[in-house]
Amino acid sequence: MGYTEHMTLNLWLKQSEQYLDSFGIQTARLDCLVMAEDVLGIDRAWLLANPQAELKASHNARLTKLLKRRAKHEPLAYIRKKVEFYGREFIVNSNVLVPRPESETIIDMLKDLCKDCPCTTCPKPCKDSPCKWRVADVGCGSGALGITSALEVPKLSVELLEIDRKALEVAKINVDKFTIGISVIESDLLSGSLQNNDILLCNLPYVPDEYPINSAAKHEPVIALYGGQDGLDLYRQLFSQIELNKHVPLYLLIESLPSQHANLNKIADSNGYTLKRTNDFIQLFQLAN
Repeated sequence: MGYTEHMTLNLWLKQSEQYLDSFGIQTARLDCLVMAEDVLGIDRAWLLANPQAELKASHNARLTKLLKRRAKHEPLAYIRKKVEFYGREFIVNSNVLVPRPESETIIDMLKDLCKDCPCTTCPKPCKDSPCKWRVADVGCGSGALGITSALEVPKLSVELLEIDRKALEVAKINVDKFTIGISVIESDLLSGSLQNNDILLCNLPYVPDEYPINSAAKHEPVIALYGGQDGLDLYRQLFSQIELNKHVPLYLLIESLPSQHANLNKIADSNGYTLKRTNDFIQLFQLAN
């Protein structure tokens, strides 16, 4: 990447897009626009409406560093140190998995569950108000799932559980960012939980050990990705812990590959849970009567 005097935004965008494209970045133009917005402090509409505006050498130097990182397929979220999830901006770094759009389905299904809840299965009668269920985000990473749940359904009692201390630091930052009073607990799955949870949100590592992953995913923490030979080892451990608890959760919202759903359904069934609903990557299991 070079810089010439009187470099315009339009010329920079063209050259930068070609540069990233040469490294196989499929979202090259969009990534360039996003990075330019961040560094220049302007919105995309202004950037596109003023193609002949000149780029300062200092801005170009900063952008060149970011472009080189992106050319190595480092996730844009790590470069920006933030990502949007369910309409909110969360802090992320290379110590946590980048929250995926498909995980937003967990929030949608949780909200439906709370809205449609029959009072007879609520720990406390909810009448016409949202349920006051106790919820754990198991293996919370950045905390995006648990924090979003607490913000979308304020009457939920939510805790964030995570075994990795570096990930816990990120989750705490996000809890502070949204100024909500939920617990962030170092915990091997459910082992450190401080409440009797009624619902578990589970986006545990589920990538099979030999499963091919893309270049961007290779930048993400191994501890947050792989789940054994078939990818389901952590879910087996989770169900084993549930079985030992005096209070058994009523519902589990679990993310995994669609190709794993049949096996996960068998694991859940053998532990007293029935499949209630499936939506893309997400399965909702209910405690059998």
